[in-house]
Amino acid sequence: MPSNKSVSDAPIVQFTNCRILRSHQLQREDLWVREGKILNPEKLFFDEKGSADIQLDCKDSIIAPGFIDVQINGGFGVDFSLATDDFKSGIDLVSQKILSHGVTSFCPTLVTSPPPVYHQVLPQISIRNGGAHGAGILGAHLEGPFISKEKKGAHPEHCLRTFEAGAFQDLLATYGSLDCVRIVTLAPEMKRSSEVIQELTKRGICVSLGHSVANLSQAEEAVQHGATFITHLFNAMLPFHHRDPGIVGLLTSDKIPPGRRVFYGMISDGIHTNPAALRIAHRAHPKGLVLVTDAIAGMGLAPGRHTLGQQVVEIDGLNTYIAGTKTLSGSVATMDTCVRHFQEATGCSVETALEAASLHPAQLLGIEHRKGTLNYDSDADFLMLNDGLYVQATYIAGEEVWRQDVLGM
Repeated sequence: MPSNKSVSDAPIVQFTNCRILRSHQLQREDLWVREGKILNPEKLFFDEKGSADIQLDCKDSIIAPGFIDVQINGGFGVDFSLATDDFKSGIDLVSQKILSHGVTSFCPTLVTSPPPVYHQVLPQISIRNGGAHGAGILGAHLEGPFISKEKKGAHPEHCLRTFEAGAFQDLLATYGSLDCVRIVTLAPEMKRSSEVIQELTKRGICVSLGHSVANLSQAEEAVQHGATFITHLFNAMLPFHHRDPGIVGLLTSDKIPPGRRVFYGMISDGIHTNPAALRIAHRAHPKGLVLVTDAIAGMGLAPGRHTLGQQVVEIDGLNTYIAGTKTLSGSVATMDTCVRHFQEATGCSVETALEAASLHPAQLLGIEHRKGTLNYDSDADFLMLNDGLYVQATYIAGEEVWRQDVLGM
């Protein structure tokens, strides 16, 4: 009788006594992993006549896909929008530290900056798999500088730009390279934005609408040209108005092309969005909600002064403001905190809360065949959580990369 070794010499690990998030439900079954992928146990038993080499008792934990943060500006003293000589060690530090918050992949985000910053920083961001060294990098999220002056939020006005002269060529000249870019946030009401959206989409870059005074028809036109995301819904855009709901209206628009889903980011930190607004968005369009931290360099540090690109930011409790103002500038929330707050604020199921931080961002980026689920053959990036949705352990490619120590420290 052939053993499992006839297919691969790699050990098979069986995670037992757990509830797995699969097909939108927590299911009481085992999780099987080999060579960094999730195995189909039926194939293993019947085709390979194989069995587990290692069994791990999960002690009734929830096993969920690893979280994916598509908007994170930095953390732990590191600011992705600052061009420094040791930028790589900074990004390595953040990718290591966010493992404890359940993040297994992320998009380092740069806020509006002068062109030399993009030219220096972007070549230092490389797309890579996660592992013991830290969470995987899916590509950069460039938030600005092609955004509205009226809704600039914490972005420095003197660095804002338009497309009027050369459209896509202006964008290329500003960023220098799009090699590692995954998401670009822009204001769709800008002249010539449609051709820019089409060019970015053609290159497989996700276009997000944000920091904008666009009305609904301008937002719908942007979606028809390829935009698929809304950057931190409700923040830095026109407030919902019943006669022209603006970008917010995309959540229930009937002008979205067939087969296309519009996703929207939400900073579920209890500061950026009132729980009632979070509930309205979730009930209007539950399958599009993507939890993001929008975390800044001060995440994980004591209150005080920190940076966000060109600006000085003050952290006061859970609030982050541009120094000397009451303009919110990113958050200090961690992803696991956002998941718990979202579940509590909306009363949604555990499954829904977990998918908003895993499946939905993977679908947004078109990587749901690899990440964001625990389907067979997908990457074995997953978390063990308790019933309160606190992360107990983080796994990437089937290897434990972080574990809460026994004292709960």
